[in-house]
Amino acid sequence: MKLRGLYAITPEGLALDALVAGVERALAGGARLLQYRSKDNDPRRRADAAQALAALCRSHGALFIVNDDVELALAIAADGAHLGREDGDLAAARTRLKGKLLGASCYGRITLAQAAVAAGADYVAFGSVFASPTKPSAVRAPLSLFAQARPLGVPLCAIGGITVENAPALIRAGADLLAVVSDLFEARDIAARARVYTKLFDPESVTPS
Repeated sequence: MKLRGLYAITPEGLALDALVAGVERALAGGARLLQYRSKDNDPRRRADAAQALAALCRSHGALFIVNDDVELALAIAADGAHLGREDGDLAAARTRLKGKLLGASCYGRITLAQAAVAAGADYVAFGSVFASPTKPSAVRAPLSLFAQARPLGVPLCAIGGITVENAPALIRAGADLLAVVSDLFEARDIAARARVYTKLFDPESVTPS
């Protein structure tokens, strides 16, 4: 599957049934990548949620990625894992995740993206590209990073403060993936919001600036 389009990131603080219901609507609306991101300290709850979401993604033909936890990704046969700079060695993760996707958070630094690709990352993420309600203190990443990173030859993901209003500017800048939490899962109609994001990736939907 080509890595392009809406990349849904799970919100924190939802009961499992509410989380599954929200994710199902996002997938029905066209999201084809889902990342399970959770700071829950209970490994059983995390595993149960990950297994439920992985099964849901499989039923919709979507890819399921686990954030920050290679062990959990392997245990539930996820499609891959996504790591930040404090979440373990990328090269070691690449070795363990044979045949699976590996994503890397590169914040606002092209040097981190270069190192991540050299270590075997399949895609790199830059952000926060806008002020983020999820991570309000996150360092901002300039949109020029996407043009700088294009020669790396991997899909480029934008994250942080993304809305349907500012998303076209990111696609014009070169983002292949839009990682969205709040603007997707806090929408009144999650499926409809996902469809709007998906349509933005139609060639005629984003005109040159």
